[in-house]
Amino acid sequence: MSVFSTYLQLGFHHIFNLRAYDHLVFLLALCAPYVLQDWRRVVALVTSFTVGHSITLALATLNVVQYSPKLIETLIPVTIILTCLLNLARSGNPAGRLADRQNPQPIVLALPNLLAAVFGLIHGLGFSSYLRELLGRQTIPVVELLSFNLGVELGQLLIVGLILLLGFVLLRGLRVHRRDWLLVTSGAALGIAIILLLGQFMG
Repeated sequence: MSVFSTYLQLGFHHIFNLRAYDHLVFLLALCAPYVLQDWRRVVALVTSFTVGHSITLALATLNVVQYSPKLIETLIPVTIILTCLLNLARSGNPAGRLADRQNPQPIVLALPNLLAAVFGLIHGLGFSSYLRELLGRQTIPVVELLSFNLGVELGQLLIVGLILLLGFVLLRGLRVHRRDWLLVTSGAALGIAIILLLGQFMG
């Protein structure tokens, strides 16, 4: 097996894994306001997150930036909490949703995308901790870095696709109200994130 395919699989399984529950919960919170027909906005949102985590994943793996793993483990649940609070704020503003339909926001240059990119910077440092453990003392792991990041992205897209598909089944098949879906998913993600954050202070 080549180096490229090896690190591609490692990146994929690192994100598509229940042990990466903090990143999984963030993706759930990130996609909660959207349905399958919003796929263009979801692609722009996930791409923004990818841009953010790709930057810090590369910089940290190449030892350009130094960071505290403990701080990053604390900040990741904070990104989830902030995302959930934004979702909940949007769910309670029907007038704002009507305004959005009448004056649709840009797909690329939208506030959620900017926040996703900023939060991606934090999550990228979390990814880099695992990758640096795999690489050991290797100094210029260009192929490994690219393939690992691509694997993370493929796993991420699969997770987002599953979330949207589940939402489609519940909203269309079981007639669950869109606001209820948003409240339940964001509330669940918020609860998990608070537990994770408290664990960092109590551990």
